[in-house]
Amino acid sequence: MIRSRAHRPFFGDLRFVIGVALVIASVAGVWILVSTSRQTAPVLQATRTVLPGESISSADLQVVEVGLGSLGDSYLAPHSLESGAVAVRTLAAGELVPLAAVGDADDLRTTSVVIGSTAVPADVTSGAFVELWHAPPIEDGRAFEEPRILVADAVVARVAEEEGMLAGARTDVEVIVDRADVADVLAAITGGDAISIVPVGAGS
Repeated sequence: MIRSRAHRPFFGDLRFVIGVALVIASVAGVWILVSTSRQTAPVLQATRTVLPGESISSADLQVVEVGLGSLGDSYLAPHSLESGAVAVRTLAAGELVPLAAVGDADDLRTTSVVIGSTAVPADVTSGAFVELWHAPPIEDGRAFEEPRILVADAVVARVAEEEGMLAGARTDVEVIVDRADVADVLAAITGGDAISIVPVGAGS
């Protein structure tokens, strides 16, 4: 008498069970990811370029719905905007407002100084990132030393309007610099240094 060989039940195969579990986990993960990406939250977006030290109000912002996932708590929500808030760094027009970019006046590490220049590049406009270069005078002031960088990361706050017959002879540019650089900038101005304002990236 020939005995038939016993077959293991198909569903008893451990590898099959593990495979099914992995497929289910994969599908569930994709579903969670898609569901999360569809969830949006209201955050504030700058409608204009806001410079360090400028106050931020609802007139400078708009509410947008975006899906940021776990990063949502890092951005300013409409209900989180407080009276007296200021920008502690430059906010570009159209940028979502990070919480770290908003504070009060006590959080500011920058201030502004006015620099007079006889040649201001066209790229030097409000909100532009610039470098300040200076060349100290030699002896009687008829010649100058080799130019060297004075401030590597300044921001233009305002360029004075040129008016009158002598317009173009001198242009005043208000720049925002770190407070730690103020003493060096003022020393360069009072010392008669030739100061140049160079847009970041110029010549690169």
